[in-house]
Amino acid sequence: MRIAVFDTKPYDKDMLVKAGAGKLTWVFIESRLNSQTASLAKGCEAASIFVNDRADAPALAALKKAGVGMLALRCAGYSQVDLKAAARLGLKVCRVPAYSPHAVAEHTLALLLCLNRKIHRAHLRVKEHDFRLQGLLGWDLHGKTVGVVGTGRIGQLVAQAFRGFGCTVLAHDPKPAPAWARRHGVVYKGMAALLKASDIVTLHLPLSPATRHLINARSLAQMRPGAYLVNTSRGALLDTAAVIKVLKQGRLGGVALDVYEEEEGVFFEDHSADVIDDALARLLSFPNVLVTSHQGYFTQDALIEIGRVSAENLLRHAAGKAFLKGTALVV
Repeated sequence: MRIAVFDTKPYDKDMLVKAGAGKLTWVFIESRLNSQTASLAKGCEAASIFVNDRADAPALAALKKAGVGMLALRCAGYSQVDLKAAARLGLKVCRVPAYSPHAVAEHTLALLLCLNRKIHRAHLRVKEHDFRLQGLLGWDLHGKTVGVVGTGRIGQLVAQAFRGFGCTVLAHDPKPAPAWARRHGVVYKGMAALLKASDIVTLHLPLSPATRHLINARSLAQMRPGAYLVNTSRGALLDTAAVIKVLKQGRLGGVALDVYEEEEGVFFEDHSADVIDDALARLLSFPNVLVTSHQGYFTQDALIEIGRVSAENLLRHAAGKAFLKGTALVV
């Protein structure tokens, strides 16, 4: 079975070759999937894509025309895929729903701790033999209130970690998990109440029409002055322009992001010699903003699991078997 792997990076090659164990033929393509690049999959029975590939209706139709019958996502989120178009075209679609919730949860804590204690700034200083502490003042997490928006697997792990720091943890989710919350001392609140009470707000929910720009001018105005905002889920959960406005006003203590609203074509690439998007450049100019380029998932454990699930589902498709439980989006 031949699989076209779009948006390929060196670590993708290593991961998939090991996972396929010689049973699958990978065709590695550096270009991202879109309607113009889909023809590169000609001669392949399946395609593998990542978060910034564009699997809209035209791209899916082009894949189908190229002979592709299955789409395997190397990620949990699927907002980049037109599932209705896939079903209409007869394309099967699967994903990796939980490659490592620990990886993203731990990166969330790492970002917040780094931002709060100014570790990134301190590192640059000491590299220049500047050992002053001025401007590096943080505050204890112990005793603070953290609002966790979204309590799926990742959100729950983040909430539990903050409880371990001695924080009060509030949560918000359209589908709450009351038994889990009672067990871990987490209290569910309405969104407005959570924003008003939290020293830190961290987002852990999928992107959908209902959650796009969940954090906007109105919700930012409800947050405590000096609060921290963390997003390791999907960039478009934030209205970037609104976030920049409150940062300019000095109303937020800081923002830590592993995702960005317009990250397609920017993240995962070297743009050190280029002029980048104005909004991203403005975000990076703030001393109290910390940005990483969608690396929350990026651990050895997560890559192994992504490769394992992807390869297993591709082999199952080739054998006419059902996808692994919980991974199918279109069958």
